Amino acid sequence: MASVSSSSDLPRDFCAIDFGTSNSAVAVPDPQRPGAMRLVALEGAHTTMPTAVFYFAEGRHDADGPPRAFGRAAVAAYEEGTDGRLMRSMKSILGSSLIDQVTDAGGGRGVKYIDMLSGYLKRLRRQAAVDGVEPRRVVLGRPVYFVDEDPTRDAAAQHSLMTAARAVGFEEVQFQFEPIAAAFDYEQQAQREQLVLVADIGGGTSDFSLVRVGPDRVSRIDRREDILSNHGVHIAGTDFDRHIELTGILREFGYRAMGPTRAGQTPREVPSGIYFDLATWHLINTCYSPQRVLELRNMKHFYGDPRHHQRLMTVLEERLGHELAHRAEDAKIAVSGGGDCQIDLGLIESGLEVALSERAAVDALQADIERIAAAGRETVARAGLTPSDVDALYLTGGSTGLRLLAERIAADYPSATQVRGDRFASVATGLGLHAARVFAQ
Repeated sequence: MASVSSSSDLPRDFCAIDFGTSNSAVAVPDPQRPGAMRLVALEGAHTTMPTAVFYFAEGRHDADGPPRAFGRAAVAAYEEGTDGRLMRSMKSILGSSLIDQVTDAGGGRGVKYIDMLSGYLKRLRRQAAVDGVEPRRVVLGRPVYFVDEDPTRDAAAQHSLMTAARAVGFEEVQFQFEPIAAAFDYEQQAQREQLVLVADIGGGTSDFSLVRVGPDRVSRIDRREDILSNHGVHIAGTDFDRHIELTGILREFGYRAMGPTRAGQTPREVPSGIYFDLATWHLINTCYSPQRVLELRNMKHFYGDPRHHQRLMTVLEERLGHELAHRAEDAKIAVSGGGDCQIDLGLIESGLEVALSERAAVDALQADIERIAAAGRETVARAGLTPSDVDALYLTGGSTGLRLLAERIAADYPSATQVRGDRFASVATGLGLHAARVFAQ
């Protein structure tokens, strides 16, 4: 990360956190480079960490709470079959009624979703310690909208995130829009004044900001006049995973299937609620309640193909919902650059596999891709400008690795220079630059 003030040392009591739906990152003052910031190694040499927590079913509470693993260790514990519960996409809960509800964390333990989120932030704060001192001030990234078209819930989402940050020891909390932070990262390489449209397509939201950047502006603390517009939609990588799972996997389990043919009756479609919940990370665990499993077990007569019902019950009774979601995500990644893949579902039924082509994935995601592209055009229109006024398109966020999505967004700005940032670290880098400016005194 580039230096933001080469003339003096920065105070060391602050950090910047990119708390992402899929991955998170932290920037802190660099004690080896006066005035500069650096990304923290969160797991080994990795400067990003999956936004994941695994609650172990066994073990005792300690001063930090129930026995847990974070990041890659959390995912590994789940994949190794350790008894417990994996939580991902926790950011998606912000602004929902789930935030203060208690959920089963395994081993007979109940935990509030807000406490899950706070525990993860506490881990990041601890990792941000410089010379053993944990920061007391923080800039947190936030999407343009936590919740689309609902200002009250959006404000509640930010308030919940601030409450969680204060609960783990941050005394001063400031927010910055994630795509604007990415613009600050891009600005480090800008050789002249430009209008840059930042497309930050992550795990939970697709955010756009139109920002004026340039070498003469980089040192300014107040950049409000340079932010021409911002807009976003609550559609991104986890939604892509959901569509892939529904259309590419769960059809083999009865999704959109028809019931049996009976004399004098038109076959009806199998009820779909269970499938949408199985394809939504933070709702998967709700599918395993004894009452719901019993209800679905008694719905065998709804299915025209008994194999569908049998496979569904295997998923529910053996708690394999998260594994299906994980395989849908892997399949999306496998076809993202073009080509086909085979999804191995042998853990459900010997020999069961599903083919997924890039074309089928695109068909499943087409409506979402178009809504994301429309959000970019709307961002430019809100500034009173046209696509031809955009000098550069800066693509960041993990989901920009989906080739056809990136190409679709870029097609609206044919005269703009297309630049790809670090998909997982651009926002954290920009948040660090911003934090250094606002906390420099």
